[in-house]
Amino acid sequence: MSAPDPIRIYVDADACPVKDEVFRVAGRYGLHVYVVSNSFLNLPREPWIERVVVGDTFDAADDWIAERASPGAVVITADVPLASRCVKAGATALSPTGKAFTDASVGMALATRNLMQELREAGAVTGGPKPFSKSDRSAFLGALDRAIVRLRRERGMR
Repeated sequence: MSAPDPIRIYVDADACPVKDEVFRVAGRYGLHVYVVSNSFLNLPREPWIERVVVGDTFDAADDWIAERASPGAVVITADVPLASRCVKAGATALSPTGKAFTDASVGMALATRNLMQELREAGAVTGGPKPFSKSDRSAFLGALDRAIVRLRRERGMR
């Protein structure tokens, strides 16, 4: 029986507020991180952090990540349609606030996102999401650590 694929982290990075937290947790566990964006981002120079700059076409970063999402992958994104694609492929998907997207929750998250988009387009809702907070950052750190521990246990890793 062959060894399972290594755990990988994919970051939908253009507007991701938790890149430093991802690097800290990934460094602790020795995991490879793919930082995917439409433009050049300044990143730490570590052999386990890989910058991926995709074209500027609509959804290019999402498509690159979704094509690689599979069991053992952790995807960090606030993009609900991307999270849905990744969950369907068997990956673990987390929002920057630490919310886990699952088979059970991603359908409702998509419906809510679509409803809010329609309300914004109709002018009924003019505000955006609440500002990112310290408690969001803390919740994310805990969720990412738990996801990695769970994946390592499932794969028989210490």
